[in-house]
Amino acid sequence: MTLAAKKIVLKTRKQVFGEMLGNNASLFQGEGFEFAELREYIYGDDVRKIDWKITAKMRKPYVKIYHEERELNVVVSTMMGGSTWFGTVRPKYEYMAELVALLGFSAVKNSDLFSHIIYADHLYRYSKPSKKIFSVTKELEEALDFDPLGKASDFAGWADTLFRRVKKKSLLFLISDFVGEVDLRLLSRKHDVFAIIVRDRFEENPQSLGYLRLVDPESGESFEGEVGSSTMQAYKAALRANDHRLYRHFRKNGIRHVKLFTDEEPFAKLIKRMR
Repeated sequence: MTLAAKKIVLKTRKQVFGEMLGNNASLFQGEGFEFAELREYIYGDDVRKIDWKITAKMRKPYVKIYHEERELNVVVSTMMGGSTWFGTVRPKYEYMAELVALLGFSAVKNSDLFSHIIYADHLYRYSKPSKKIFSVTKELEEALDFDPLGKASDFAGWADTLFRRVKKKSLLFLISDFVGEVDLRLLSRKHDVFAIIVRDRFEENPQSLGYLRLVDPESGESFEGEVGSSTMQAYKAALRANDHRLYRHFRKNGIRHVKLFTDEEPFAKLIKRMR
């Protein structure tokens, strides 16, 4: 195991299994998510389960009831295209590997099945579901060892492969920088999808760089010239348009999501968003 992998394992295991975080430090509950029925609210019910649309129509509070399941099928899939090689504080692919470890250890802590899928221009890895800590460590190493350079991010192929290959209804975590055309409609109907957007702050707020030579980490094509304020403004506008489409797509299809930056600790933010 490399030094980088050891550091991430020690850090994430402490966060997930640490006693300071209480008896339920896992990112998600072991309760199933298979919808059963609606019923009128009873004092003591979890207010987070209130269906506000039905409540507004009936003018009485109604809650969603779910079938209890003994275990969840937790699938974490990372889109490791060439753009994930970038990072000013740390590479995005390394940050994504840490997220794989956090989610994997949380699944194991809950005695849930965990599997990991690496995708870029095609499928590179699909691990077997497991409840063993060793499997999480193994997938962390696979993510860190993966070389994203020269690989395009094929979002259409990613969604299609996950739809076909992940048979059982799952809690599906999709980790990517999500720059490009994304269509997760079919996946969101079959699985409970949670999208994690990983970005570098310089990516979203770049400064004028002057005259330089740039290389596209996905295609390998190079550009040499002046990168001034007007170029940066056009880039920012394009990225904002990309994110506007992305968030609208998530809201329309009921996909929960969170954006994480490579210079911030992911665990606390994930806990808050998952709850």
